[in-house]
Amino acid sequence: MSTTLAAGTSLDFTLAQQLTVIALCALTAYISHMALAVFNDGVRPFLLDFIQGRTTRSATTAVSFGLSAGFIFGLGAPMALSTGVLNPWLVFLPTDILGMLAPKKWLAPILGGAWGAVVVFGLNGANNVAHDLPVDFITAMQQMSTPILFLFALFPVLAITKQFGRKWGAIAGVLELALVVMTMKVWPKMFAGSLAMAVGVLMLIALAVTKDMKQRRADRAAGVTEVVLADDPMASLFSASAARLRKYLPLFMVLGAGVCVLAQMHIFGGGEATSFLIAKGQYSEAAQVDFYRVFGFIPLIATTALASGAYGIAGFTLVYPIGYLMPNPFLAAVVGAVVFAAEVLALSYIGKVLGKLPSVRDSSEHLRSAIGDTLQLAILFGSLMAANAMGGGLGILVVGGLYLMNEAMGRPVVKMAAAPAAVIVGGILLNVLYWLDLFTPIKG
Repeated sequence: MSTTLAAGTSLDFTLAQQLTVIALCALTAYISHMALAVFNDGVRPFLLDFIQGRTTRSATTAVSFGLSAGFIFGLGAPMALSTGVLNPWLVFLPTDILGMLAPKKWLAPILGGAWGAVVVFGLNGANNVAHDLPVDFITAMQQMSTPILFLFALFPVLAITKQFGRKWGAIAGVLELALVVMTMKVWPKMFAGSLAMAVGVLMLIALAVTKDMKQRRADRAAGVTEVVLADDPMASLFSASAARLRKYLPLFMVLGAGVCVLAQMHIFGGGEATSFLIAKGQYSEAAQVDFYRVFGFIPLIATTALASGAYGIAGFTLVYPIGYLMPNPFLAAVVGAVVFAAEVLALSYIGKVLGKLPSVRDSSEHLRSAIGDTLQLAILFGSLMAANAMGGGLGILVVGGLYLMNEAMGRPVVKMAAAPAAVIVGGILLNVLYWLDLFTPIKG
């Protein structure tokens, strides 16, 4: 399977695609202003204080900006430029901030729509300028695709090892390696990690469910019964939050339709690996990858939504893989709306089920942690490959040095975004050195 993209990734959108992005950005900014949903999982817990009037809009905006800015400029923009595919960090994180920033309800969609216009009209110009530079750091960043796609396939192995120990981790690792080798040999056009990830995630879920079922049987045998507290304050909070979200069900259905349509247009990828797969036209593999990620985020999104009264802009992210596979935008809109309606209506039930399956909840946390670990290594390694491609040893020195300086200074740029940001800064610096006749670009 080739993981190299064409040299000229394009961000030139059709009119329908431009209008969809602008309209969706306007909608998500409005929903953020209403504190009904945000994309950043780290911001969601802070919204409860805002909803209940214990903190101000400006303070909440500051939190949102602080937790999101590094991802927008260090990860979202570089990934979009290098793949030619939009991503949620670039599209939804800014509308989190702009929606919360807007002092008036009518201003929020205007600010969000303006950001959408910047994305669809501005990125292609920046992309063209970057490709015309003597040191084309955007094309060099496509080197990130190989480590991201292949190392990402290992996240189920890490999750199994962390939760169930080295023996099960070793079994999962050997099994995944065998499946990757077999896929490359038997189905060379298929993403090599697809089957391996599927088996790894299913293995993790099976181990977690088996452990929970054994514990429940042991509890029943020991005469342990579940105690339900009618006056439990958390149960009361969860119930109030679920009711608040159900009140705005039609608005969430419109949101689900919009996100699903954006995914159906194949100009948007829900994650790092997915963006490269979408760029290569491998939509079924992209759907598979994002479907596996869902298992790591359902418990987090459900519990934070029930605790804060604010949902996720992409919901449980099921609308991503569904959208990639839809044959047309009209069907995608209908299905996306239905999926979001089902998610919002099922929130209370999902919360109760998760309360009875502690190992499954733990599995989701291990999955998220493993996804972060694999992507951090893959993005760092890929960024150094990009540095080598655009500047050889000097490129590695500059990009690696910037990354290390960011670590030494306490990470002013979040770790996940630091390496891609360093590639862009390093690429600009190498172009300056070229104009000063101090550097000769690497040919090819």
